[in-house]
Amino acid sequence: MASHSQVLVEEKSSVRILTLNRPKQLNALSFQMISRLLQLFLAYEEDPSVKLVILKGQGRAFCAGGDVSAVVRDIGQGNWRLGAKFFADEYMLNYVMATYTKPQVSILNGIVMGGGAGVSVHGPFRIATENTVFAMPETVLGLFPDVGASYFLSRLPGFFGNNTLSFFFFAFPLDPQAISLSHPSCSGEYVGLTGARLDGADMLACGLATHYLPSTRLTALEAELCRVDSSDPALVSTILDAYTQNPHLKQQSAYHRLDVIDRCFSGRTVEEIIAALEREATHGGDDWISSTIRALKKASPASLKISLRSIREGRLQGVGQCLSREYRMVCHVLKGDISKDFVEGCRAILIDKDKNPKWEPWRLEEMKDRMVEQYFKRVEEEEDLKFPARKNLPALAMAKL
Repeated sequence: MASHSQVLVEEKSSVRILTLNRPKQLNALSFQMISRLLQLFLAYEEDPSVKLVILKGQGRAFCAGGDVSAVVRDIGQGNWRLGAKFFADEYMLNYVMATYTKPQVSILNGIVMGGGAGVSVHGPFRIATENTVFAMPETVLGLFPDVGASYFLSRLPGFFGNNTLSFFFFAFPLDPQAISLSHPSCSGEYVGLTGARLDGADMLACGLATHYLPSTRLTALEAELCRVDSSDPALVSTILDAYTQNPHLKQQSAYHRLDVIDRCFSGRTVEEIIAALEREATHGGDDWISSTIRALKKASPASLKISLRSIREGRLQGVGQCLSREYRMVCHVLKGDISKDFVEGCRAILIDKDKNPKWEPWRLEEMKDRMVEQYFKRVEEEEDLKFPARKNLPALAMAKL
């Protein structure tokens, strides 16, 4: 095994096993890790001897997100564009993974949050275990679900038990304009706005994971995958299917409350969503309703409003369009020209850890539509994020959710 510090590389026949190696930081993505992963993925795509890439994490996390502490430091020193460079490279990596021509198997045996979702969900095979904990907690940090989350959260195909829709999304290019949006899935809004935690069973049920198996079988699965010597996704899928189990969904799982999620999170605005949840609570709602309301009221009002719009715009956009728009949004977040909630959220949650952020604006009604609109416009003197041409891509090489 060759070590490149924060990313370990193991070569086994035609398979490359990449291990995120910052266990003390829960494998949070540093600039070095992102650059190294992008370099490796591009090199492997051009190398005919490489047929399959396996991505996993060292320790108890797959990847707990991006290491934003350095970004906050840069902002404090008056250089938000250094932070923008971090996100630009991260989104480039997400795009390469979403359009990759060879199979990527991500082993999500532990914590998967934020940027960890970005380096896994865009690949075709995502394996959850009993140790998996997934969340997009950005709204409590004054950010928004990014790394292409407006693409994949808006397309959770199986969360409402619709197998026909699930097959359509998996088998064909994802064009949301090709299907009726009169009854959209609102589980993406729920996951993205509340930062709700999903276990491995939930991830499989909603399509964020493609397979589930006990962690004790991962070593055997890796050994089997290393014998494949093929880039045929059907063959990889056959091997994974042989190991897959159907996990039991806990009664308290969000999966059992999809009717409420659909009913409440289809509201036109964040205010309407909260009001609908509060009505549910008056009609005998349980602790889940109360905790959902608390999560929304604890989050940054600015983040909630831009996140809701972002996810809903994502339903009508391709993955590249989503990432490019998210880059516009993150530039405004880092610049702090509309709200400085990102710096304040990171202070309260990650730095001082007092968990008492002072949001500005403090109330949802103070976050006006014109302020939300500004996040979706290009920052003056900042170029839009442009992705390299990806020509002659096979059917595999499209976003895989």
